[in-house]
Amino acid sequence: MAQALYRKWRSQTFDELVGQEHVIQTLRNALREGRVAHAYLFSGPRGTGKTSVARILAKALNCTAPEAARPCNECPTCVAITEGRMLDLIEIDAASNNSVDDVRELRDKVSFRPSEGRYKVYIIDEVHMLSPSAFNALLKTLEEPPPHARFVLATTEPHKIPATIISRCQRFDFRRLSVPEIAHHLSEIVTAEGFTAEPEALAAIGRAAQGCMRDAISLLDQMLSYGSDAVTLTQVQQALGAVNAQAVASLVDVITHRDTAAGLRLIQQLILEGASLTEFCHQVVEHLRGVMLLQMTGNADLITDLPTETVEQMKAQAERMTQPMTLHAIRRFGAAIDDLKGGYQPQLPLELALIEAIQGERSLAPVAATVGAMAAPVAPPLSSAAPSVALPTVAETLPPPQAAETRSAQPLDEAAAQKIRTRWKEFTQIVRQQCSQQVWAAVNTVRDLDFGDNVIAFAFGNNQFTHDIVSKPETLERVAGLLSAWLGRPLTIICQMGEQAVAPKTKITTTAPARQNGEDPLVTYAMADLHAELLPNPEVDGVT
Repeated sequence: MAQALYRKWRSQTFDELVGQEHVIQTLRNALREGRVAHAYLFSGPRGTGKTSVARILAKALNCTAPEAARPCNECPTCVAITEGRMLDLIEIDAASNNSVDDVRELRDKVSFRPSEGRYKVYIIDEVHMLSPSAFNALLKTLEEPPPHARFVLATTEPHKIPATIISRCQRFDFRRLSVPEIAHHLSEIVTAEGFTAEPEALAAIGRAAQGCMRDAISLLDQMLSYGSDAVTLTQVQQALGAVNAQAVASLVDVITHRDTAAGLRLIQQLILEGASLTEFCHQVVEHLRGVMLLQMTGNADLITDLPTETVEQMKAQAERMTQPMTLHAIRRFGAAIDDLKGGYQPQLPLELALIEAIQGERSLAPVAATVGAMAAPVAPPLSSAAPSVALPTVAETLPPPQAAETRSAQPLDEAAAQKIRTRWKEFTQIVRQQCSQQVWAAVNTVRDLDFGDNVIAFAFGNNQFTHDIVSKPETLERVAGLLSAWLGRPLTIICQMGEQAVAPKTKITTTAPARQNGEDPLVTYAMADLHAELLPNPEVDGVT
C-alpha cells in the first residue's frame, strides 16, 4: 500500500525543516554546547512541525555520529527512530491518554534507564488535553526528571496548560508558514515524485493550507492522484470548490461600481457551476483584505504572494473604493461565512452580504445624525404584580415636544410593518454587526411587535434581563437608529414586558399651556377676533 506523502516527506533532519529557523538555531546551539533542557514546550498551529522537531531532537540526543553531524540519519539509533521502533522514544497522545492513571504509569517507568540510547525522550502530543489531576501528577516529574530523561510537550492550545507546567519548560512558539515557503517545498516534492505543477497551482495550495505544511502536502497528494502528470490551477480550484481569481475580482468590481444586479447574476452563475459558496466567500474576504492593505499602506509589500495581475486589480479597486466601504464589505462577507453553513436558501447570506456591502454604507451613514435628532424614550419596567399587557402612558411613550417637532410627518404604514415582521431576522443581523453580541442576543428575545405613529413597541415576555439591556438609553438609541436607517424613516422604540406589545395609535399634539385663571388662549382668540360664541357643555355645566 502506498504511503501518504505527508508521512513520506516528513522532515528527518534539521536541514530538511521548512521555516521555524528560530527554533532550529536554538536547539542546534543547545546540542553543540551540551545545554539541552530537560523539558520543552512546542506550541503552534497544526502541521507546522512540532512533532517532527521533537523526533529530530530525540535523534540528535541519541545519535552515535560525531557531534557536528548529529543527527546523521544513518546510525542504528537514527534509523530506528525513523522507522518508529526505538524503545527509548515514547510518544503519548494526551487526547486519548489523559487520565491521572496514565501519567502515574509514565512516572513509574521514567526512572528506568534507557535500553538502547543515551536518553529516554517522552513526546506528549496535545498535552493540553490532560486532566487537572494528570497535570498535577506530571508536575514533580517534569520539574526534577532523572538525568537520562527528556520531555517534549506539544500543543496547539498553550493557554489551556497550567502556568506551573509552562514555567518548568523552555517554550518555543511555531509560526505558520508563508505561501512562498510552502509552494517552494511542494515544488521540490513534485519534482522528486516525477510530476510537474503550475506555480499558480502550488501557490493556491499554499494559500488554502493557511500556513499548515501537512495540509498542503495532503492536498498535493490528492492532486497527484488525479490521474494526470501535471498539477494545474483548474484541478486545485475544482478540488477546493474554489473559483478562479477573476470571478472574485469581478465581484469586488461590482461592489466598487455599486451594480447590484450584476453581482446577483454572478452569484447565480457560481451556483449553476457548483462552486462552493463558503470557499468563494473566503476568497472574497481575502481579496478585500488585500484592497484594505493597499488603502492603508499605499504599497504591495504585504501581499507579495499574489500574482502580479491580481495585485494590479486590487490597486485599481483600492482607488475606487472608500476605506469605510472596504471595511464594511469585509465585515459583511466575513459574517456571511458562518451564515452560509445552513439555511433554506444557501446563497441568501452571500446575496445579502453583497447588497449590504453596496447599499449598507449609504444607509448606515445618516444613522448618527438621525439618532441625534431623536429622543428614544424608555418605558419603565413593570412590576411583577402588574398585568402582562398594559397600555403605556403618554409620558412613557412619547418624546418631549422638542423632539416631536423634529420628526418626519411620515407615519409607519402597513408596508413598513410588513417588512419588519417578515424580515426581522435580517434586521437582527444588522444589530449583530453594529452592536455587541449581548445586544443582539437581547433583541432576539423580543416576543411581539406593535406599531404606532413612528413608534414601535417591543414586548419581551417575562424576560426582565433582556428588557433591561435594550431599554438602556444608549442601547435603545442605537437600536432605534439602526431600525430607522433600515426602514428609511425616523422612529422611536419602547420596551415592554408581557407577551403582547401595545403601541399608541394616535398622534399627540402639543399646545401652549393654559393660563392660570383657566382661560384657554385659543378660545379667547376665537371669541374676540372671530366673534365665536361659547356654548354650554351639558355634561360639564350641568345644563339640561
